[in-house]
Amino acid sequence: MKNAKARTPWIDWGVAAIIVAAVILFWETGVRVRQTPVYILPAPSRILLTLVQNLGLYAEATWLTLSEALLGLLLGLCAGAGAAAILGIWPRLERGVMLLAILVKSTPLVAIAPLLTIWLGFGVLPKIIITALLTFFPVLVNVLSGLQSAEPALLDTLHSWRATRWEVFWAVRLPNALPYLFAALKVSGPLALIGAVVAEWTGASGGLGRTMWLAYTNLNLPYLFAAVFILAAAGMAVYGLLVWLERRVVFWKISDFS
Repeated sequence: MKNAKARTPWIDWGVAAIIVAAVILFWETGVRVRQTPVYILPAPSRILLTLVQNLGLYAEATWLTLSEALLGLLLGLCAGAGAAAILGIWPRLERGVMLLAILVKSTPLVAIAPLLTIWLGFGVLPKIIITALLTFFPVLVNVLSGLQSAEPALLDTLHSWRATRWEVFWAVRLPNALPYLFAALKVSGPLALIGAVVAEWTGASGGLGRTMWLAYTNLNLPYLFAAVFILAAAGMAVYGLLVWLERRVVFWKISDFS
């Protein structure tokens, strides 16, 4: 049974690889048979060739976008988790803080990004702020839900022992909120990359967003698709890293069959 469990992830990865390979083969065959123009839909082989020929350019752009996304994710995580912790300790503040959070969430980022670029310039700071705004709300809502979902019986026991709010927070509420935090991060991680790219569209000196924008304006679809594939691969890598980290941190919530 132990060996069968150990082989299961490899089987899953094998099935996923077969599905992806079949889609790419179908794409390649369809483009070649129909002789689709490259400015409409390039073949995967053409995209791969473009990526290999411009590896340095894409590596530099990827590093810049990934740095902006991770810094923005970290800022949004700190702000969202910090606000949730404050609301968990002082629930009376929840209505006012959530009202402001919903206001920020409801404001389109495409409207905020140009303003931040005008105010703060074309550097990385506006991209980090946009990414943080995009990831702040999911972290706040999920962590707050985790803090508020602690077992009432356990809370009553601690209160009967005259535990302070901080003692209840560290002993019960915070461990209970960790699974919710990672659920929020698994949503916010890929979103952080999208936020960084959208922010780069409004004005940037580099990054995958700028590469995609320049390729789009010149109808250079192989360059555009190469950047999209890198962005997708980066999103999967960030998600996989968060899943791995969750298994190490929230080990008591992970099933043996997960």
